[in-house]
Amino acid sequence: MEWFAYLRFYVGVIFLILGLVVFLVEVIGVFKLDYVMNRMHAAGMGDTLGIGFSILGLMILNGWNMITVKMIMVLVFLWFSSPVSSHLIGKLEISTHEGPNQYEEEER
Repeated sequence: MEWFAYLRFYVGVIFLILGLVVFLVEVIGVFKLDYVMNRMHAAGMGDTLGIGFSILGLMILNGWNMITVKMIMVLVFLWFSSPVSSHLIGKLEISTHEGPNQYEEEER
């Protein structure tokens, strides 16, 4: 049964590292992309996938108990709220600005 504990530990750590890599790519995308919709897409997708990997890794490391159930509820809440908020921010950006060319004209 000792091998199962090692396997659970390594799988949980792999998911945590995957979550950190996704967050790193998200941060690079937010700082390097020019247009606000591209930055918002990088942030929204990175948050959803990064949080999913990170909380999944924590659930595997923790085992099955009440804390895992709470993490599942947090994960479900974040999976619903992050895309909805990104959609609303994108809708606001589209309705108030004309597009990516507007920013290039303002810089000149």
